[in-house]
Amino acid sequence: MKEEQITAEAAIDRYADMVYRLALSQMKNTTDADDLFQEVFVRLVSHIQDLESWEHVKAWLIRVTINCAKKHYDQYWHRNVDYMEEPERLADEGGGYELPEEHPVRAAVHKLPPKYRLVIHLYYFEERTVMEIAQLTDQKETTVKSQMRRAREMLKELVGDEL
Repeated sequence: MKEEQITAEAAIDRYADMVYRLALSQMKNTTDADDLFQEVFVRLVSHIQDLESWEHVKAWLIRVTINCAKKHYDQYWHRNVDYMEEPERLADEGGGYELPEEHPVRAAVHKLPPKYRLVIHLYYFEERTVMEIAQLTDQKETTVKSQMRRAREMLKELVGDEL
């Protein structure tokens, strides 16, 4: 069976949900997640010819999404402003994506600091290995394992008896 040609359109069809979930988990609000999603795929259009396989495309999209989220948080405005969105509006605009508040564990993951939220999201929601997460985040595997352990401890405190 011949593999589908790698094009921006095909990449969007395959990975749009993954990129949006990751963007939403990192940005905490739909407006910034939408902006981040768009920025990632605009960058993809200019780099699609450099990507050799679908696994390469997937890893590239995750890496670019992480980098764009970090760049977003490095801006003064976003470090000093906390967004508050109305749950009703989020539910209306969810677009089929499960919102963090709909499940106690997702809500708890959403409350984690960004570096812990990222490793948990990649490990559990995107099913990446510790080694892959280390490569995607430019960290040592031991660092990723430590972040996973700390994140799990925080999640136990946050979730507590809710389950």
